[in-house]
Amino acid sequence: MKIKDLSEIENLAVEVANGFGFEVVEVAFKQGREPSLTIYLDKEGGIDLNDCAAYHPIIDQRLDELDPTYGAPYTLNVSSAGLDRPFKTERDFEKNLGNKVEVKLYSPQQGKKYFEGIMTAFDAGTVTVAEVEGKPPVRIPRNKIAKINQGVDFD
Repeated sequence: MKIKDLSEIENLAVEVANGFGFEVVEVAFKQGREPSLTIYLDKEGGIDLNDCAAYHPIIDQRLDELDPTYGAPYTLNVSSAGLDRPFKTERDFEKNLGNKVEVKLYSPQQGKKYFEGIMTAFDAGTVTVAEVEGKPPVRIPRNKIAKINQGVDFD
């Protein structure tokens, strides 16, 4: 299926989200038998079902005007970014500086493939995590990270 440039779709999603005070975290289009366009949102305090329900009809109408699939049917999904979503953008790292993170590596560093702790620093090449167990901070090369996401505590 042919679709319009994803950046054009994302720009529209951001424009509508700004009216609600939401942040568009990601716009993803899945091809296949049942094509779908998913818009992942976030805001201070998190996105809930009511937020998604309010945003959906407005973006749906605007997407109908844009016609991102040139008339082909697709399913529109609006979702929260999710707590365990991997960091993809510099904004993800910025928002989580000083917060608990979980880091999974492609290969062991210091004998471990998993680190959990407070992200105390990051730059283009590394992420520094102060492990909760009180060990010295660990500098992890970003190209060695398979997945980094917000740490989730289930109390």
